[in-house]
Amino acid sequence: MAHDTVAARATTASTVDALYIGALAPLGSRKVPSGIDKRPVGGPQAVTRLGIAGDHQGDTRHHGGPEKALHHYPRDHYAAWLDDGIAAAAPAFGENISTLGMTEADICIGDIYRLGSSLLQVSQGRQPCWRLNARFGRDDMAYRVQKSGRTGWYYRVLEEGSASPGDPLVLQRRPQPQWPLARVIGLLYTSTLDMEALAALAGLPELAASWRELAARRIATRTVENWDRRLNDRG
Repeated sequence: MAHDTVAARATTASTVDALYIGALAPLGSRKVPSGIDKRPVGGPQAVTRLGIAGDHQGDTRHHGGPEKALHHYPRDHYAAWLDDGIAAAAPAFGENISTLGMTEADICIGDIYRLGSSLLQVSQGRQPCWRLNARFGRDDMAYRVQKSGRTGWYYRVLEEGSASPGDPLVLQRRPQPQWPLARVIGLLYTSTLDMEALAALAGLPELAASWRELAARRIATRTVENWDRRLNDRG
């Protein structure tokens, strides 16, 4: 299968070139509190069930929490954004973890990675929201991220520990090699009503519950959820 071919190319190890955390600061015209404006940190950082110690989220209903403890955004994508006319540098997307040579095509839902003394598991991709529009000063940025598939992904923390910039990120186990994140993104945003694939996604135990529930709702309603508020709400 094509999906197996993608998974077979997957990167099993990479090096974290930077770690970032953010304090709360006003974002957008409504000055909503947000931790998207992150700064690099050096030396060992405590990695807890809720992420890197000292990192903050303004909207804890939709951001952060155990299933979104750490956000990983590939540094590889910044060259593609520049080609699209959008100049940016890490950590413009509010990422906690930055690497080169590891993208959505190279990781799978449920992948377990050792980072320093912590143990992380890929839980879901990022669903871009209007905060990216406010961050980049573009009304279409969240939509562009969604359409491009350059979303990044989240980890849950299986074992708390510490990590430092320069630490290797090493694959320990891959329970779902047929589910690279690129496939999941394609299902959510392109082949949106592939019922057979949605049923498989809804039954994926390593996937965050909110994404399994999303797949189940699509199956039940035979419709795609409205993306407008998530992508276009003004901030």
